[in-house]
Amino acid sequence: MALKCDVQYGKGSSGFKLTKVGVSGVRKPVLIERADNSPLNRVINCSFDIYVDLPAAQRGSHLSRNVEVLRQVAEETASKPAKSVQDLAVEMVKNLLVKHEYAENVYVNVLGDYYKSTKTPQGRDTLEIYTLIAGANGTRDGQIWKTVGVDAIGMSACPCAQETVGEMLNVENPGFPMMTHNQRNICSIVLTMDQSINVEVDDLIDLAEKSVSSPIYELLKREDEGSVVINAHNNTKFVEDVVRAGLTLITHNYTDLPDDVDVFVSSDSEESIHKHNAYAERSATLGELREELAQNIKAL
Repeated sequence: MALKCDVQYGKGSSGFKLTKVGVSGVRKPVLIERADNSPLNRVINCSFDIYVDLPAAQRGSHLSRNVEVLRQVAEETASKPAKSVQDLAVEMVKNLLVKHEYAENVYVNVLGDYYKSTKTPQGRDTLEIYTLIAGANGTRDGQIWKTVGVDAIGMSACPCAQETVGEMLNVENPGFPMMTHNQRNICSIVLTMDQSINVEVDDLIDLAEKSVSSPIYELLKREDEGSVVINAHNNTKFVEDVVRAGLTLITHNYTDLPDDVDVFVSSDSEESIHKHNAYAERSATLGELREELAQNIKAL
C-alpha cells in the first residue's frame, strides 16, 4: 500500500536551517581492491556517519534514504570491489544529492578496521590493524572533496627523561641508548583533496610509523622485542616531534599533489609516568607547509 503522508516535507517549526541532519554509527562491511587479494586485507568493517543539510522551510530529513544509499553501494562491492573506501564515500555523496533533492551539502564520514601485512624488525610476517579514516563531502554545484587518513599506534620515547637519567647517573656516551620512559603513541595523518586525486592508505601508514620513535606489533618474539625497544630509545621524540616529522614526511613524499590539499597530523601520547596524556596537532594546506619548509631551509 502506497502511503501519501510525508511529514518530513512539512514546514519547519522555527524557520532555522540545519547544517547537518542524518544517521551516525551505521556499520557495514565493504570489499575493496587490494593487490594481494588477501580476504583480511580486502574486507573492511566500517562505521558510517551520513548527513545532509536541511533548509529552513522543511521540517525533517528523510533518514532512511541515507541507509538505502549505504546499503546499495556496500552490497555492490560484493560483486565489484571498490577502489577505496574514500571513493565509495564519493559515490555515496553523488547518490545522496539525488535522493535528497532539497539538500545543498552532503557529508559522509567513515571509520574502518584496516589490516596491513608487514614485517617485524627481525623479518617475521605479521598482519597489523589500523584505523582507516575516510569520507567525502559534496555540494549541489558539483564540488566533491574526499578524505583519506589513518590512526597508527606506535611507540615514542622521551628525550628529556633520557638526558636527565644520563646526568643523574653521570653517564656520558655509554655506547648504547640510555633508559627513558616511553609511551604508546597514536599518530594520525589525514589528507582532504579533490575527488580526482588518489592517495594510498598504505603509504600514509608508512609515514605515520616513521614519524614515531618505533612501530609496534601484535606478535613479538624476544629478538623483536629487543629491537623495538632499542630502536625507540635510539630515536627519542617529544609529542611535538612526532607531528613535525609527519608534516616533513608528507611534504617530501607528496611533491606531485596540489597546494590546496588539506593536511592534518596529530600525536596523542599515552604517558607512562603521568596520569594525563600529551597531545599535539597541526592543520594546514600542503601549500602552506611547502612555504614553511622552504623558509626553514633558508634559515639554516
